[in-house]
Amino acid sequence: MFSKTCEYGLRAVIFIALESNVDKKVSITAIADAIESPQAFTAKILQQLTKNKIVQSIKGPNGGFFIDDKSLKTVALSNIVAVLDGDAIYTGCGLGLHQCNDKKPCPLHFKFVEIRENLKKMLESTTLFELATDMNLKEYFLKN
Repeated sequence: MFSKTCEYGLRAVIFIALESNVDKKVSITAIADAIESPQAFTAKILQQLTKNKIVQSIKGPNGGFFIDDKSLKTVALSNIVAVLDGDAIYTGCGLGLHQCNDKKPCPLHFKFVEIRENLKKMLESTTLFELATDMNLKEYFLKN
């Protein structure tokens, strides 16, 4: 459903949000280890997310990646997906057909429309703060 870049990006941002919720900054090494992602790949993803102001970074010995309090409460998962994957997840064909549309539908088209709409609502309504708080209260995990 999501690209590998987006999957790792979501996992990285959720991990950073969890740490930021307790005022910690995290290194690229810690993030890559926590989400089982190659460090160079994780760095490229975080570069995009920093450029788009989803996460912040500070260089130096006490530096690292973090998410400020305002962003924790306002950034939704849909913001991350938009930066890393665009809006194709909300418009693309469930079977990957390029010419699928309302006038020329694939066999899944009309069922998939509802799934995409529900996914979009969930991504737009779920904030980083909500996920970080939930992870503190329950035993969720970010790696296999």
